Amino acid sequence: MYINDVKSGTTVGDAKPEIVKETIATALVDGNNVLGPVVGRFCIDLAIKKAKEAGIGWVSARNSNHFGIAGWYGLRAVDNGMIGMAFTNTSPLLVPTRAKKEALGTNPICMAAPAKDGDSFVLDMATTAVALGKVEIAHRKGEPIPPGWAIDSSGKETLDPSECECLFPLGGTEKTSGYKGYGLSMMVELFCGILSGAHYGPNIRTWKDTHQKADLGQCYVAIDPNAFEPGFADRLSDLMNICRNLEPAEGETEVLVAGDPERQHMAKCDKQGGILYHPNQIKYANDIAEQLGVEPMKAL
Repeated sequence: MYINDVKSGTTVGDAKPEIVKETIATALVDGNNVLGPVVGRFCIDLAIKKAKEAGIGWVSARNSNHFGIAGWYGLRAVDNGMIGMAFTNTSPLLVPTRAKKEALGTNPICMAAPAKDGDSFVLDMATTAVALGKVEIAHRKGEPIPPGWAIDSSGKETLDPSECECLFPLGGTEKTSGYKGYGLSMMVELFCGILSGAHYGPNIRTWKDTHQKADLGQCYVAIDPNAFEPGFADRLSDLMNICRNLEPAEGETEVLVAGDPERQHMAKCDKQGGILYHPNQIKYANDIAEQLGVEPMKAL
């Protein structure tokens, strides 16, 4: 997607994000249609800078693009001793509760916070039942997807990733509280598209459409815990460990908090000396490298 956007010229490669207006604690940024991670890093660093001065930094951005992993921006704030939040709107994929057609994006939410001794709480989640990337990975692996994830072109649930046209909101149907995921997606849209003046809802281009710019709206927040009651990291560590030390339900091995699965996977990759990829994923990446004339990733 990134490559196609650069090739087609719908993403700009020779510009920089710029501040349109700001106060001591807030800013509106125009991403000038550069790659999303460039906009994201600029904005979270600006939010961190403002939080160091005012206790909080709130930055909304327009004219941005897909910014990759929301958790990266939260963790960047954590590295500076801050609570970090990141939100973005996306191409319409979520079908609102009681509707037949998609109108909102996967609209992810990230909130990360520093605990004691390098520990941290890191929530990074889509407001749909699943992030679209997981459907794409299942497609490349040739595997079915679980129930409650995707909807096909006829509006019915599908387990075939190649038939996925749109996604259920987090929670699924109305009976299983899907309206809560729908509401969270609207909240993210308010922070991102509505607040910044970017495209929003069904006005955003469809996924992988390279014929028009995305103009995504994003929001980045940094909060200095030291502006509040002392002992934040101690209390957070205590709460996290209370949850971790709960007796697991039958058939389960341990209770985790947000960020633990990723830390476990990172430790596993360190132990095995690298990241394991499915052969189809490696072939996909190598084909792109060949097309672009760049060195493929090293595989063992």
